[in-house]
Amino acid sequence: MVEHGDVRVVHKGGSKINFREPALSTDSRFLLCASGESVKVFSTATEECLHALQGHTDLITGVLLRPSNHLQAYSCSLDGTVRLWDFTDGILIRWAKSNRVNIWCCFIYVWTVHLHVCACTELFQLVAVHLPQCGEQLVEAKELSAVLSNISSNPAASAFGREVRIFRFCLWIYSFFLKKDNQKGGKNTFTCITCHPTEDCIASGHEDGKIRLWRNFNHRKEYTYSTLHWHHSAVSSLRFTPEGTNLLSGGVESVLVQWRYNQESQRDFLPRLGGAITHISVSPDGALFCTSHSDNKITIIQSCVKVSAVIQGLVKGDRIRTDLMIEPRSKALVLNGKPGHLQFYSLQRDKLLYNLDIVQQEYIHESGLEQFEVVMAAFDASGSWLATVEERKQKAPELELNLKLWAFDDQKQSFVLNTTISAPHEGRITALCFPHVSDGQTTMLVSTSRDGHFKAWQLAAPAHTEGPSWSCDFLGAYHSLVPECCCFSADSSLLAVGFQEVVTVWTPASWELLTTLSQPPGAVRDLCFGRLSCSKYLLGATTSRLLCCWNLLTCSLEWVTSMDVSLLLADPLSENMAAFCFEAGSTDLFVFKPGEPRPLFSHKALCSGRVTHAVFVPREVMLESCDEASQWLNCSHLYFLTQSMDLLTFITKAEEDKLTASSKQVSDDVAMTPFHLLLGKHRDQLENPQAESRLSVEPIRQPSSSAGINELLQMPAHVLPSASFLCSMFVQSLLISVNKPSEQNKEKEEEMESEKEEEDSDGEMESRISRPEHMPSGESGCAAPALTKEEVRELRRLKKLDHSWMKGLLD
Repeated sequence: MVEHGDVRVVHKGGSKINFREPALSTDSRFLLCASGESVKVFSTATEECLHALQGHTDLITGVLLRPSNHLQAYSCSLDGTVRLWDFTDGILIRWAKSNRVNIWCCFIYVWTVHLHVCACTELFQLVAVHLPQCGEQLVEAKELSAVLSNISSNPAASAFGREVRIFRFCLWIYSFFLKKDNQKGGKNTFTCITCHPTEDCIASGHEDGKIRLWRNFNHRKEYTYSTLHWHHSAVSSLRFTPEGTNLLSGGVESVLVQWRYNQESQRDFLPRLGGAITHISVSPDGALFCTSHSDNKITIIQSCVKVSAVIQGLVKGDRIRTDLMIEPRSKALVLNGKPGHLQFYSLQRDKLLYNLDIVQQEYIHESGLEQFEVVMAAFDASGSWLATVEERKQKAPELELNLKLWAFDDQKQSFVLNTTISAPHEGRITALCFPHVSDGQTTMLVSTSRDGHFKAWQLAAPAHTEGPSWSCDFLGAYHSLVPECCCFSADSSLLAVGFQEVVTVWTPASWELLTTLSQPPGAVRDLCFGRLSCSKYLLGATTSRLLCCWNLLTCSLEWVTSMDVSLLLADPLSENMAAFCFEAGSTDLFVFKPGEPRPLFSHKALCSGRVTHAVFVPREVMLESCDEASQWLNCSHLYFLTQSMDLLTFITKAEEDKLTASSKQVSDDVAMTPFHLLLGKHRDQLENPQAESRLSVEPIRQPSSSAGINELLQMPAHVLPSASFLCSMFVQSLLISVNKPSEQNKEKEEEMESEKEEEDSDGEMESRISRPEHMPSGESGCAAPALTKEEVRELRRLKKLDHSWMKGLLD
């Protein structure tokens, strides 16, 4: 058995961008947010991701701008490192590591080089970390000092004001006390806190929706507070604007409230922002606000309380009802999105492409109200058809079901509703699958239900005026047992349906029952055919914690092993299969080939809880890995969704080194630009003048377009030398050097001059021969023909020959 070795589990694509408070740049042009193990840099104008700052090896828990340089930012991670980035160029400048703490969140204040982090040990502590100022890229943070113990793990519950008093790492902390519950039944529990930037005022949010402004807290027990109330539920985030003139608040109502400071009766509202507000950020210049939402979205808002941009991540709600699917045309990940929608998410670009409204009804946000929900979906092999199942939870006799078939429209580049089948079954649908036909001739869909039947839906020929539509073609059952799962073989010639403890095999051509496969006691809950050379095998996972493999050629049980398989799936491009097994509160992964007794790969304790959603994603470019532990990743990625709604995947060491190479650049790599080539050439000329003399006579090839010059002019000013220094060098690089020629060059020049003189004299002779000046008028017809250029060159060559030997013969 091969352990995970160089294969690592990472957050890649679809990570949470609302996990921590985002940061807006000083000029409001960039937005930085933690996204799994990387920091995403977005443009606030175009919503595009400009850079992904990669280098951390664990979840990033905080992003902060560096006060002394507005083009740099800090990031901290559970890997125990703090990294300093140039976020405009996407370059790692320096990073500090501490082996003693796991950093849960971070705070910083302007006039010190100390970074305060919330360390995750047995209890959460506030720790001051001194970051050494040196020229090395990797430094060790040795100076750690505990400031406060047993604090809240919520970063919104801690804040630093304008006068943070620190004397030898002693922090003055003010404490305010409220009864947990008041007489009116309100809950006074603190949920968030923020400090006024210019005055001695602290704002706190509470679970009962109230906001309290605390003042006079410098006078010990004589502090006072005033109360603001609009939110009907807990206040999740508070933030003052840079000037302190406004206070922003947000909560589950998804409404941004702007309070006038000292004029609390005046307030502005920005409603219907989406999910519940989890964080609020303000740019240092006060031009932009941004709110993070529970639906993994960041909304960028102008100071006039108007939405200017929306950055949408992968929507992951409380649970995912559909499977993880890959849309064959766009290679997008498809799963539940907004209520009643399917979301199409690009894993390559890490960006939401679009939402498809399946239910086509307005969703009402009211607890206890039963509404239609998308519970199942499936694509055919070519991506031409999409099947969805929506249901509304009512009492068992009143269950409402809709089966919808969607056709892909080439003009709209989206799916369009083709057929709606109301009440396709009398019970809840348990499985849905298309045959594996990749030639675009999909005409069949199979669904199984708790009513004890499975149905085959056939695409009917178009009528005279209407397009093609779907209708039921076959109704199948087996001894009144309930079918739980179904699966087509790789060539679509067989259909396997699991009826509790019995697996039935049918031929779709005639709907004949070919055979039944028995197995040890326990209902079959998952079926999967092998692929390529293993297509003769059928595998099934049972509720009795067994994984069975049948040989379809002999119709016998090939092997069986004891494991609690929560999910079983096959790689469409290889013989590999993946089994996620639940054991002792965590999930293990086994990758194997059905025909081999030894697994190709295993990973113990992959994550906590059960994994019930995963998918193989074909690679655009296949890997050529020779490592036994990572060969199963050569054809496809494997993505899976944890119980905590984290989308994870596997990455090899070679891929990781390639991805992090750009983020490990230092100052020498910063200059791999036209300016660096210019500076490097000047430095080489100063160090090696002989090389300069050898190359001085060679003309410099100038660029054929202005793209290089444009790149020069677009370089950030903070990484460039002075303009006078660059200007003189740039002009000199455009000139051809006229240094003193060497002796060899002198000889070449003299030879070239002599040849030029001879060519001039020969040209005169040629002109005389070709055009004689004194030609008698009567002999014009007998004139000699003009010499060609080749004949003139031959005469010139003969003229240079040594004919002295002929003189001796004549004598």
